[in-house]
Amino acid sequence: MPPIVSIIGKSKSGKTAIIEKLVGELKSRGYRVATIKHTPRGMTFDEADKDSWRHIQAGSEATAIASPGRIALIKPIAQELTLDQIARLFGEDYDIILAEGFKQSDAPKIEVHRREVGRPLSSIKKLIAIVTDEPLETKTRQFSLQDIRGLADLLEEGFIKPQRERISLYINNIPVVLTTWPKEVITSVILAIASCLKGVGEVRSLELFLRTGSEK
Repeated sequence: MPPIVSIIGKSKSGKTAIIEKLVGELKSRGYRVATIKHTPRGMTFDEADKDSWRHIQAGSEATAIASPGRIALIKPIAQELTLDQIARLFGEDYDIILAEGFKQSDAPKIEVHRREVGRPLSSIKKLIAIVTDEPLETKTRQFSLQDIRGLADLLEEGFIKPQRERISLYINNIPVVLTTWPKEVITSVILAIASCLKGVGEVRSLELFLRTGSEK
């Protein structure tokens, strides 16, 4: 899975503006960026009597609305997904995923703080930096609201470059952490098999899905 970093902060602190600038800066460096926005309020993409709504009402587990320029996936869920579960819907073809919100997640976090909205958030796990319009008494690394290049450097060196080459393994939809040895073994075996297949050229990425017959 691509590395995920959450941009958090109080309402009106400027989280969306920081994400917009980070996306632009990282794309200018040649990276592919995906984003996720968390909202505590309900949302509706499929209206009653629309074709997509009728598909879901008929029992479809998921439906997609596709046009020449974009696609939207609608998938009813029984309970709120974790950030990692949402990120899996994107696939692997991104260098980093920036999430807005999800302050309770296990992802590394950057807080956006403005003096006018009150004190910074407290008891935040995995806080790696604070973007602020005033100096704060904290050991956490601080950036000004204008230092987008510095923030992008932090993401590039700390998350993007170390995971440019990666292998992801999920068993029963649960991510499995791989140490160096199984990573090397799995990579070598799969690449060796793929290179023997007729018509396969240079392998830059590879996806493999296995479902056993025991699942109902």
